[in-house]
Amino acid sequence: MEKKARVIALYLPQFHPIPENDEWWGKGFTEWTNVAKAKPLFKGHVQPKVPTELGFYDLRLEESRIAQAELAKEAGVEAFCYWHYWFGNGKRLLERPFNEVLASGKPDFPFCLGWANHTWTSKTWDKGANKNVPTILVEQTYPGEEDYTAHFYAVLPAFKDPRYVTVDGKPFFLIFDPLGFKDVTNFMKCWRKLAIENGLKGVHFVGIGHSLMYRAKEKGHYSLVSADDVSKNYKQILDLGFDAVNSMGHNRARFLAQGAIKSYFKMFLKKVLKINRPDLLDLDVINRNLYCEEDKWENVYPTIMPNFDRTPRTNNDSIMVNSTPEVFEKNIEDCLSYVKDKEDEHKIIILKSWNEWGEGNYVEPDLQYGRGYINALKNKLFDNN
Repeated sequence: MEKKARVIALYLPQFHPIPENDEWWGKGFTEWTNVAKAKPLFKGHVQPKVPTELGFYDLRLEESRIAQAELAKEAGVEAFCYWHYWFGNGKRLLERPFNEVLASGKPDFPFCLGWANHTWTSKTWDKGANKNVPTILVEQTYPGEEDYTAHFYAVLPAFKDPRYVTVDGKPFFLIFDPLGFKDVTNFMKCWRKLAIENGLKGVHFVGIGHSLMYRAKEKGHYSLVSADDVSKNYKQILDLGFDAVNSMGHNRARFLAQGAIKSYFKMFLKKVLKINRPDLLDLDVINRNLYCEEDKWENVYPTIMPNFDRTPRTNNDSIMVNSTPEVFEKNIEDCLSYVKDKEDEHKIIILKSWNEWGEGNYVEPDLQYGRGYINALKNKLFDNN
């Protein structure tokens, strides 16, 4: 069956214990720890989220990884984009599940890597924070060309695996914070050179664009872009040498849905008065403001997201309400309309996410909707539906 688009699903590997998380959060900590502890904060707030078909899986188990891939294949997902953590000087975390997928050849399901190039802080899981835990857990660093080279050779076996996703014949590599990496242009030049030397056609670099923010070169910090001009954000990323932008339009959509006055007032409360309150945002309204004309660019890959609710990790973030499989189906349908005229190779949509249970953006079966989100994907992605 023909698929209408290439859906690449972001995949979180933090469903297995590691020594660092044991030290910071307690023995046996995984993403499930906070998911299971979550409590409803208002009437109709469904927490905790409970997995059904795949259970509270442990990603050290090959059987769990195979079951995920079989479900993804049924849904029409082309590949998993495993979050990859390289903090500089060879420091890695959460690498075991992907390393075992690579070494074992199982599951026989396409994959690629997304570099989560950001510092880990205790605020990420502040709800259950231990006061003895330092604010900065692992700092993201960029030591220079020697480290870039070591990093390349660490991922080269993956790039050469026949399962690795390519675009225009080049391995797809996503970078989470392209504007926060000041030397990213030289990094990409280094990797492209090494790729050619090692028999590859190059590397297809994709930077995440958040649609409302850009990094002011003269000041080195993020600034707001007009909600009507996201091209400034995308062009800045492309001008650094990226092949494409993954547009994450939810910040922009939230701004448009709430209006400028309310958005700026909430920023004032948070940044100046340090008052953090969860915002309740209707997901259907967010989705109506999600895409823009720039998402039709050949080198822009838009995002679909089933839900967002980080309350398992923190009570101080936005909560998207009224998420249903039907709302997600409409989101997919809208997104497909923005990629339909692109070359088949570039009809790429990023699913945020396959299994971010702690953020509420997952499509794996749960107690509330079963396979509802999986079926939504299947209903919209295949040409015979």
